[in-house]
Amino acid sequence: MRVAFRKAGSFVALASLGAGFASCARNPATGKSEISLVSESQEIQMGKQYEQQIVQTMGVYDNQQVQDYVSKLGLAIAAKSERPNLPWAFHVMDDPTVNAFALPGGFIFVTRGILTHMNNEAELVGVLGHEIGHVTARHSVQQMTREQLAQIGLGVGSIISSDIAKYAGLASQGLGVLFLKYGRDAESQSDQLGFKYMVRDGYDPRSMASMFETLERVSKLEGAGDIPEWQSTHPNPGNRVQATLKRLDTLSVPKEQLKKGREEYLPIIAGMTYGEDPRQGYIDGNTFYHPGLKFQLELPAGWKAKNSPEALVAISPEQDAMLQLTAPGKGSPDEAAKQFLGQEGIKGSQPSSAPINGLPAVSSYFETQTEQGPIQGLVTFVKYGELTYQLLGYTPGGKLQARDETFKRTMNSFSELTDKARLDVEPYKVELVKLDRDMSMEEFNQKYPSTIPVERLAVVNGLDAPPDRIPAGTTVKRIVGGKGAQPLRQAAPADSAAS
Repeated sequence: MRVAFRKAGSFVALASLGAGFASCARNPATGKSEISLVSESQEIQMGKQYEQQIVQTMGVYDNQQVQDYVSKLGLAIAAKSERPNLPWAFHVMDDPTVNAFALPGGFIFVTRGILTHMNNEAELVGVLGHEIGHVTARHSVQQMTREQLAQIGLGVGSIISSDIAKYAGLASQGLGVLFLKYGRDAESQSDQLGFKYMVRDGYDPRSMASMFETLERVSKLEGAGDIPEWQSTHPNPGNRVQATLKRLDTLSVPKEQLKKGREEYLPIIAGMTYGEDPRQGYIDGNTFYHPGLKFQLELPAGWKAKNSPEALVAISPEQDAMLQLTAPGKGSPDEAAKQFLGQEGIKGSQPSSAPINGLPAVSSYFETQTEQGPIQGLVTFVKYGELTYQLLGYTPGGKLQARDETFKRTMNSFSELTDKARLDVEPYKVELVKLDRDMSMEEFNQKYPSTIPVERLAVVNGLDAPPDRIPAGTTVKRIVGGKGAQPLRQAAPADSAAS
């Protein structure tokens, strides 16, 4: 749960888009005719709907200069693509994972995590071009057609209550991966299109190869902290780097006339948060701390958790129970409980008004019916500061008794955060250093220490450690800060991977 709380929108009724007859359509990127169940207007409609949900779920990076910079680069490429008239939109997400993805209709997302790992403008253009290629080639539409659109679901629609359903997908990475599981042929085609778009816009496509090398190296560091989402959502078509280098033989423009834009790019990411931002909430051991909102919560041992702008969600190891913490509004706990229990299909018990750690609170058991059967749970509303927090625990019908003590123990642990060390945590940040002499990566790290291992620092800079020597005058990234907490994802029992 991050500082801002947003109300989730309704999910798109995907099945209605596939209700018509299949038709043949010309693929804009390939020129080939193919069967499609989705028109361009429907494609845009889906993209717009999910664009808002992803923005609400992940949160955008709060830096207008960065947003404008990425948007300017992306729009320049899209304007020269095969589908220039789509409502193209580009977003930098406040997410530490190393990823980028596209929604149908022209909605492109890159994470700050991937930006911190890029080292010049051309590498970023390669990422944007690849994602634009997914859109121009209509890969999402092809996928939906193959999988029979009417049967595609988000994995959260089975729960009747929208108040329960709107966050359930977070535990299974629902929203972020709906349109991202492309096949290897689609990935290879997007690589080719991205290469073409880079050259068309005057960028050196050799940077596409270095970008892929960095992404592969990040994947090898998976166990060290970051969750390398690129590899999980963009299957490697095989020999990706080599295929990119081979395409260099097709260049009709001299390589020396193509730009990389290193000095233009690096100042844009100076000061950018690297890894998790603990100010927006972090997990240490089994405890969730939120310095920005000044509260803490004990999570059940062994449960996997995910923190997002809208909610903190934890799921049991058996995946048969879920806990979530949200902040629905500024009304009283009693008002919030009445609204929740008054929803159609919800049957509640007599609410209890026992305070929690001195804070006003209202709790009630409830049950409701889903397509998979009944679920039972416990909901608690706690007033703290200006917000009334909702703590929700639920499990399939018949299992509540076994989970009841766990739900109550977690909810009753909600309390004010007073530990100054926890309140004063700071995230890792990107800092730039211009070298006054030649040096190796190890020498650089000795003179300008980073708060991450030198092996990871080398990957962040797209360098080897060893044997690369960095020439004098080169601008190099170092990672500083991280005071008081470990912002990177750790293998603690209550931590988790995100999409």
